[in-house]
Amino acid sequence: MDNLTDTPALVLGRHMSVLAWNCLAAALYTDFGTLPLKDRNLLRLTFLDPQIRDLYTDWESAARNCVAFARTDVAHSPADPELQALVGELSVLDEDFRQWWALHDVAYKTFGTKQFHHAVAGDLTLDWQMLTCPHDPDQSIMVMTAPPGSPSQQALRFLISWATESGDARHSVQP
Repeated sequence: MDNLTDTPALVLGRHMSVLAWNCLAAALYTDFGTLPLKDRNLLRLTFLDPQIRDLYTDWESAARNCVAFARTDVAHSPADPELQALVGELSVLDEDFRQWWALHDVAYKTFGTKQFHHAVAGDLTLDWQMLTCPHDPDQSIMVMTAPPGSPSQQALRFLISWATESGDARHSVQP
């Protein structure tokens, strides 16, 4: 992960749990290392963390995609207690989640575009890809890239410089 220095990258486990990240992913999203293990989850963060809500230019679209992506987990493991607990928690704490979960929309996308408005780096449009490990289909890596020479690539370069200079180069592979 640490070799990917110019692109945000996350290793995701079941139910969108964040298992590992690089410095740029931490600078873009949040300092995952300071979060309790339970809170290192993109679905949970998307709905419950106000800073993550503000990070997405179109939060509703990003959040709906997260819900539809999580619905695929139900198809594979309908009785999974961890997933049931996560869905129950989000259903109680967030009305949007509760409504969108009830729609039963399912989507499993392996690529797309995310738009961010970062408090330090400004606007970024990043293409993302999910690469699944053939030996462990419960783990995948999400890599986000910007077109060469684009304003988003410049914003990523600024973000990594800022994170390094401010001592905020939060990166790690966590258990």
